[in-house]
Amino acid sequence: MPLLGLGTFRMRGLENVIQAVDAALECGYRSFDSASVYRNEGELGQALRQLMPKYGLSRSDIFITSKLSPADLGPGAREACLKSLAELGFDYLDLYLIHWPARNRAAREESWRALEDLYDTGAIKALGVSNYTEAHLTQLLESSRVPPAVLQVELHPRLPQAALLHWCKENGVHLQAYSSLGCGHLLGDIEVCKVATAHGRTPSQVLLRWALQQGVGVIPKASTPARIKENAKVWDFELSSEEADLIKGDGTEKKYCWDPTLVA
Repeated sequence: MPLLGLGTFRMRGLENVIQAVDAALECGYRSFDSASVYRNEGELGQALRQLMPKYGLSRSDIFITSKLSPADLGPGAREACLKSLAELGFDYLDLYLIHWPARNRAAREESWRALEDLYDTGAIKALGVSNYTEAHLTQLLESSRVPPAVLQVELHPRLPQAALLHWCKENGVHLQAYSSLGCGHLLGDIEVCKVATAHGRTPSQVLLRWALQQGVGVIPKASTPARIKENAKVWDFELSSEEADLIKGDGTEKKYCWDPTLVA
């Protein structure tokens, strides 16, 4: 699974998706993150099928992630996954996540069993979850036959998720970050900009590098070719431990997205 992927949240319209995917493939992206609630799986699949030959790529060169909608948690999980596959127009998903720990533990367990069955058929190559807390993950490990391979959560210098990252490393779960830029709020942060200036980089590159240096995957959302290319230039510089600490500020945590700790 590539550490850098293209997030497609709120990316709509076939022309826009084709433009974004074309730019991403050109500068080396091979991982694409979607979800049924994004309502762009069909457009993403069409764009990939159209553009892969241009870059000499086949399906096996591309890593595609999609996610189970909270509305389909429970008895609808299997059909929802198969619908995503049909929308994308591919025979398998590299990774399929439960998007949100909605409803209750019983519904989550029922969904996971259905996804394990699809995993057995090869329709899903790896299973994972999104927005799960350590408590949700512990419950999942108690009842699962196939353990989760990936956890996708909000993570950035104002929400470093240190305890959760440690838990994932201890339990063999890869942590992948969304909202790495703090939903844009961190791009103007004084310390982030100071570090960016020191390296001759942009704030977004510094924020992405901050996560990558911890072994955390990132899927920055971008739709313009310039931003997509900017976000890809994160491999040829390194933050010092002092700079990484400086970016975290005074330790005050800030969540910019939804809060899964309220879900039992």
